[in-house]
Amino acid sequence: MKLRLGNWIGLSAIVVLVDQLTKHLVRGELRNGEVIHVTDWFDLVLAFNPGAAFSFLADQAGWQRWFFVALATVICGWLLRLLARHQHEFLQPLAFSLIIGGAIGNVIDRFVFGAVVDFLYFHVGRYGWPAFNVADSAICVGVTLMLVAQFRESRHAPIQEKLS
Repeated sequence: MKLRLGNWIGLSAIVVLVDQLTKHLVRGELRNGEVIHVTDWFDLVLAFNPGAAFSFLADQAGWQRWFFVALATVICGWLLRLLARHQHEFLQPLAFSLIIGGAIGNVIDRFVFGAVVDFLYFHVGRYGWPAFNVADSAICVGVTLMLVAQFRESRHAPIQEKLS
């Protein structure tokens, strides 16, 4: 299945829309810090994370907001160039599209709220994974697919390329 650049960018847009819609719905139902118990291992929560993954740099004075916006912008620009170059493939542009969509979804939050809206919380008893969102999920899946694509490509490269 071969898709063109516009389709891949469309996929990124869908990720952004789903991410923002789910965040909007959760913000409409919950107050900051409120929890809805769904199962023994999953809760919906509303948390605003001014940092990065695992709340990295969340305790800083606010400079991290613009640092992460700038970093995401640079990474999206780089991935768009790679997306254009690999648009007729499948796995790599899928990965790039998911990462771009996730990054834009979280950048929107940083502009609007000064922090990323997280709401999915998985746990076992008192031990849990930090809350995350659809954008974070898209980024993680995208990075995983990117690594798989790179691994596949390196396995199929001719021996001469591997030696140089």
